[in-house]
Amino acid sequence: MASAYLRAELECSICLNIYTAPVTLKCGHNFCRVCIARVMDTQEGSGGYSCPECRQKFQEWPALHRNITLNNIAKNFLSAEPDQEESGVLCTHCVDSPVPAVISCLFCEVSLCDKHLKVHNKGPEHILCDPTLSLESRKCSIHKKILEYYCTEDETCVCVSCTVIGKHKGHEMESLHEASGKKRNKMRNILQKLLIRREEMEGRVQSLQEHRRKVEEKAAGDTETVTVLFRDLRRHLEDLEKRVLSEISGKAERVSLSMSDMIQELEIKKDELSRKIHHLEDLCNMADPLTVLQESDTGDLCDTEDGDDRERHDKFLHDGGDVAGVSHTLHTLSDIIRGVNVYFYIQGAEDISLDVSTANNKLLISEDRKSASRTDIDQNRPDTPQRFPVWPQVLSSQSFSSGRHYWDVDVGGSDGWIVGMCYPSIERRGWQSVIGNNKKSWGLERSGNEYSVRHHSFRILLPADISKNRVRIDLDYEAGQISFYDLCDPIQPLHTFTASFTEPLHAGLCVWKGCIKICGGDQM
Repeated sequence: MASAYLRAELECSICLNIYTAPVTLKCGHNFCRVCIARVMDTQEGSGGYSCPECRQKFQEWPALHRNITLNNIAKNFLSAEPDQEESGVLCTHCVDSPVPAVISCLFCEVSLCDKHLKVHNKGPEHILCDPTLSLESRKCSIHKKILEYYCTEDETCVCVSCTVIGKHKGHEMESLHEASGKKRNKMRNILQKLLIRREEMEGRVQSLQEHRRKVEEKAAGDTETVTVLFRDLRRHLEDLEKRVLSEISGKAERVSLSMSDMIQELEIKKDELSRKIHHLEDLCNMADPLTVLQESDTGDLCDTEDGDDRERHDKFLHDGGDVAGVSHTLHTLSDIIRGVNVYFYIQGAEDISLDVSTANNKLLISEDRKSASRTDIDQNRPDTPQRFPVWPQVLSSQSFSSGRHYWDVDVGGSDGWIVGMCYPSIERRGWQSVIGNNKKSWGLERSGNEYSVRHHSFRILLPADISKNRVRIDLDYEAGQISFYDLCDPIQPLHTFTASFTEPLHAGLCVWKGCIKICGGDQM
């Protein structure tokens, strides 16, 4: 495209070819020396001269100043083009030894080398152009005359005869120079538009490349994070495996020893029973009645009470083979796996903001709508149906009715709070409006040193060893799950509610004391 544009700038407007020995008129326009001289010759005797480009008048033959810079540019451009010899344009008169032509005469339909150009007729009808093999294309196919005009009605180049006796008679005509000038202007406008479009496309390409770079950098970061995550998971699993295997081995050894002791005791008692059985069998088979009657009381021979032994035996059979602590350990393993939530690392935290129109007047909402602080100064907000008039609560502006989302809450500035999720139809007045005290909300609560989760007024106490600084709420709408996590290291799951959601869900905060703040998922 740049080459084509440069060629258009280096074309003489008279011969429509690359400048040959270009000269400049006083008006600043450039022409081939031969071309402008021929035009000036045709104007001689008409009372003055004019520039073919701008029509500026000259009283005398204008001085032709050689344009050295333009000449050098034209030569350099032509040197990058296929040379004349390669193009196959040879001098028509050099028959004995072919010589590359430097110019072609449209009138004579010949191509000339430098030698024959010097002796060629300089008449105005002899139109010279760059060497070409397609001389016929520059002549009228009907009248075999040089194409000199442009018919604007039929949009075609015509000769003089076409304008006088041909089918173009009476049509509006323009000189080739004038018509080509107009077309060049149109092409320049199109070119400018195309250049602008190309710049726009280059801008889009650059923006996409930049975005791709950011995506690749983020993917690399996520890959590293997930690699570390699973490395830690493998370490936890290996430690857990060792602990479980050790517990299984220890318990099995203890149970085996206990069973060995019991088996030994039972063997002794079995031998004693065998002795008694043998003795009783002898008495039963004895014929002498006196000996039988004189035998000491046989009641003690039947003393085989083994209630304790049976109870111990049943206990061994019932739970002696179980490994103490394994069930708890497997639950711990399940918690670790649930706690390692790759989604948290791949997907960023939601940008949650608080809806001031729902905030209780004892809550001070920060300018960025991320923090809620308990205050004794009434905020004098209007009493609307959306506002919580009694309890220090506020809902988020955003709601979620599909997908999976999570956000973190910095609770380190308060020892009395509730965080959770609510339907927009939650009650706004009364005890039933507190998050977790109704079937339309689910909450995690701290009251002093006690932690619990609430739903529909049902409360479940949690272990007290929570980090107390930051918690995470995770919503999986389609799965019907709201999960709470303690953002310690590693992340620990606290509780998961399961439900079939029927409305969009908003984040909800209740602040009894101090201040709590919604923060981004990448801030630890």
